[in-house]
Amino acid sequence: MLQLREMTLSNARVVLADRVIDNGWLTIADGIIADFGEGTAPRAGEDCAGDLVMPGLIELHTDHLEAHYQPRPKVMWDPLSAVISYDAQLATAGVTTVLDSLRVWSEELEGVDGDAKKLQAAIERAQDAKLLRSNHYLHLRCEIPTASVVDQCAELIGKTEVRLVSLMDHTPGQRQFRDAEKLRAYYRGKRGGVTDDELDHVFSVRRDLHEKYAAANRRALVGLAHQHSVPLASHDDTTLEHVDESVQDKVAVAEFPTTMEAAEASHRAGIKVMMGAPNIVRGGSHSGNVAAAELAQAGFLDVLSSDYVPSSLLDAALRLPQVAPSIDLAAAIRTVTSAPAEAVGFADRGEIARGKRADIIRVNVGSGVPVVRSVLNGGRRVA
Repeated sequence: MLQLREMTLSNARVVLADRVIDNGWLTIADGIIADFGEGTAPRAGEDCAGDLVMPGLIELHTDHLEAHYQPRPKVMWDPLSAVISYDAQLATAGVTTVLDSLRVWSEELEGVDGDAKKLQAAIERAQDAKLLRSNHYLHLRCEIPTASVVDQCAELIGKTEVRLVSLMDHTPGQRQFRDAEKLRAYYRGKRGGVTDDELDHVFSVRRDLHEKYAAANRRALVGLAHQHSVPLASHDDTTLEHVDESVQDKVAVAEFPTTMEAAEASHRAGIKVMMGAPNIVRGGSHSGNVAAAELAQAGFLDVLSSDYVPSSLLDAALRLPQVAPSIDLAAAIRTVTSAPAEAVGFADRGEIARGKRADIIRVNVGSGVPVVRSVLNGGRRVA
């Protein structure tokens, strides 16, 4: 008979989906959670010295790979090296499952190409060579008012690792950028020295592209996602009309709604409301939109995303009980584990339960800043 490979973690605060076992233990057998309980562990194991033991974090939206692939303007890094470096940063932040957000459109106006196919190939190559610590899937970020977005999405969406398609529209006057002055400030920060005349030209072209492509492209992208049974996300919903459209399109995730009314309507419609973890850590939106803390206090926050700072995911989750006292530790951890898992159809992970994958992290919080002590991916120590 095959001897199962076993591991026991003891003397830990074990975070379950609905409660925390303050003096708990956890047993893993052959990469699966075999058992857990309170008090003395049934066998000797790793003493966690009172640290938190919780499910590995699940990240649905991070475009942080771009910071490794293009670490400086016009400086492109080797894509395989970028993927490996990015993966290591995620793993040591406690992320065991990640949807890599890839930009799948080209933008002639600014000469931008997200190189989605090149990055997807690098991720696949790294996975095949067993070079990665986390489990990687794809999130296709689709800017609907662009000429190439439907064709580029169609090239990638048939791959089994695609788990989310996001519908985005950053046209001036729309959604996140309905306030043109905020958009001007954004561009001035991004590209120093740009003049108002130059911005007027950019905004005019973007509005023309919206009129030409947005409606037809949205319908085509929604059709592709439904055809391939890939969940949809709607980006920066602002009005009730945006939410109505999301409901009609059977959207699963509302990414970063910009107003309380859009977040509330999405949540009540059964759409998972996802906000940025940096918004919680910083104490507000850097774009001046609704604060994630306000949504948490109102009961409309379902999922957190690290967005552009991997370490913010765990940090923000652990801050939630202070930000919103009605949220206990178990509920806070659900926003970065079981809730994102449910949103994109991962039934085998996201909580400490018998028979689930042993994607487990040990976290020390004694310093006031969470420190990930160790990371198990399918019972295998990766960090």
